[in-house]
Amino acid sequence: MNDWLQFGDTAPLPTDLPTLILALLLAFMSGQIFAWIYMYTHSGLSYSKNFVSSLIIIPITVSLVMTVLDNNLVTAFSLLAVFAIVRFRNILRDTLDTVYILSLIVIGMACGTQKFTTAIIGVLVAGTALVFIWFTNFGARQRYDLILNLQWAQPLSRLDNLQQFLKRHAFRARLASQRSGEDAEKTHLSYRLLLRDPDRIDLLLDEVKRIDGVSGVSSLRAEDESEV
Repeated sequence: MNDWLQFGDTAPLPTDLPTLILALLLAFMSGQIFAWIYMYTHSGLSYSKNFVSSLIIIPITVSLVMTVLDNNLVTAFSLLAVFAIVRFRNILRDTLDTVYILSLIVIGMACGTQKFTTAIIGVLVAGTALVFIWFTNFGARQRYDLILNLQWAQPLSRLDNLQQFLKRHAFRARLASQRSGEDAEKTHLSYRLLLRDPDRIDLLLDEVKRIDGVSGVSSLRAEDESEV
C-alpha cells in the first residue's frame, strides 16, 4: 500500500511523497499567516469571510499546480488550455487585496518548485511589511480624529478665540473650510482636529455649543470617511 501511494504516479519522474507533503504543508502555513494578518489589519468596508478562506487555499492550489507541471512543457500547455476554459471572475475592491493574492501565488509557486527557503523568507518579509504598513498607517496624508462643523455668528476677527479653545482639546486644529451661509451674519466653518483624548469628544462638543456665537454644531469621526 505504501509503495503504491509513493510510486503510484506513472509520470517520467516519480512523486517524492515527503517533499510533496512538505510543500503543501508549507503552502498551508503560509496561507494561514497571511490570512491572520489580513483579519487583524483589515479596516475597509469590503471584508469577506470567503476571501479570507481563499487566502489559505490559493497557495496550496498553486503549489499543487507547480508540482503537477514538474518541468513538463506538454503538461504546462495542457493545464493552460484547461484554465482557458474555466473563467474566473472576481472583482477586488481594495488594491491591497490584490497584493495578498499575488503574494500568495508567488509563495505557492516557491513551495511547488521546492524552493522552501525562498518561500519561508518571502512569508516573513512580506508579512512584516504588511504589518508595518498597517501599524504606521503608512501613506496617509493627514491624520485627524474628528471633523467639526459649526456656524459662527461673531466677527471673523474673533476666530482666534475659537482656535485657542480648540487647541486645548486637540494637538492640531486646522480650518479646512469657511463659507458664508444664506444668513450673512453667520459663517459656516469646518475644522479638522487631532484630539488629545479621542474618548472625550462628547465633552468637547458640549463646551463648543456653550461658546457665544456658535450654533449648528455637528461632528464626524475621521474613520467614517471613505476613500474615493
